[in-house]
Amino acid sequence: MDMRVAAYAVILDDERRLLLAHWTEGRRAAWTMPGGGLEPGEDPERAARREVREETGFRVEIDELLGIHSRVIPEGRRLADDPVGPLHALRIVYRAHITGGRLRNEIDGSTDRADWFPLAEVKRLQRVKLVDIALRMSGHL
Repeated sequence: MDMRVAAYAVILDDERRLLLAHWTEGRRAAWTMPGGGLEPGEDPERAARREVREETGFRVEIDELLGIHSRVIPEGRRLADDPVGPLHALRIVYRAHITGGRLRNEIDGSTDRADWFPLAEVKRLQRVKLVDIALRMSGHL
């Protein structure tokens, strides 16, 4: 069984818009929370800050840990190309706020763009389940 530990950030602006990244890796493109996998030995908060910067262009400060979500995804439900066996996904979710940078799209990564969405519109987006999980953890769903 594969295991992936990742850190994500829930970021809302003053207009109550949610920052999302458009994930393009695997069999289906969908909107997701900005964040991603930890590098070996990397602190999860640092990973969340690094991934948000890579995927959106923004520098963030972590405000609080919202929760940890654990899920085993059977091989047949994995979205990755040519999966071998199930995946244990361990997702660490933080609340964060922007401290600098500007919105830009990731180049040569697992996402192809980032954007802000009013909370009321998020439910109409093609999105991964993590978006709803993170919004529930943050009290916005």
